[in-house]
Amino acid sequence: MAACVLGTQRGYNDGMKETAEGVARAFVRAINRHDVEAMGALMTPEHRSVDSLGKVVEGRENVQAVWVGYLHMIPDYQIAVEERICGGPVVVMLGVAKGTYTTDGWLRAENGWEMPAAFRALIKDGKVEEWRVYADNEPMRERVRKSK
Repeated sequence: MAACVLGTQRGYNDGMKETAEGVARAFVRAINRHDVEAMGALMTPEHRSVDSLGKVVEGRENVQAVWVGYLHMIPDYQIAVEERICGGPVVVMLGVAKGTYTTDGWLRAENGWEMPAAFRALIKDGKVEEWRVYADNEPMRERVRKSK
């Protein structure tokens, strides 16, 4: 699978040596470390996050705040990327998302979930302009319903 090289289109990110794939991989690593500051550093100021239900959050600071809340609710959240598909500034990653839902900080095995997921990163000027998730979140929603 070929890397997506930024700057290959005339006028687009001229002189940049990073690849779109490299930026997307760095973003996933920041997510898996739960490093919201590093995630923010990899986002454009106008970053858009689109969840699997189509909910859109815009603006780096707003998206970072959502991630803080999400990682509080799923403190062991992880993405395992099994395959990447690159095309220009777009990187699609296929794999698995998993974690454990909690309301009190205790990670109980019965609240764990794992599901196939796809992630689409749009890279602009070496940063993630849009992060979009495609997944059936029913396994996590089921854990939320059971915990109430």
